[in-house]
Amino acid sequence: MAKIITIEPGKRGGKPCIRGMRITVYDVLEYLASGMTYQEILDDFPYLTQQDILACLSFY
Repeated sequence: MAKIITIEPGKRGGKPCIRGMRITVYDVLEYLASGMTYQEILDDFPYLTQQDILACLSFY
C-alpha cells in the first residue's frame, strides 16, 4: 500500500502532501477548520478519498 502522506523537497516547499499531489495536509486541515464537511471536501476534490482526510487528521 502506498504511503498517503508524502514529503518531497521540491513540492509545495517540502510540506507534507497527500499521495504526492500538490494538496497539503495543512490545506485539508484548513478546509475542515473552516467548517467544510468530509463530503464537501470530497465533492470539491474528487481525487481525494476519505482515507486521505483521515490520514491528514492523524498526521500530527
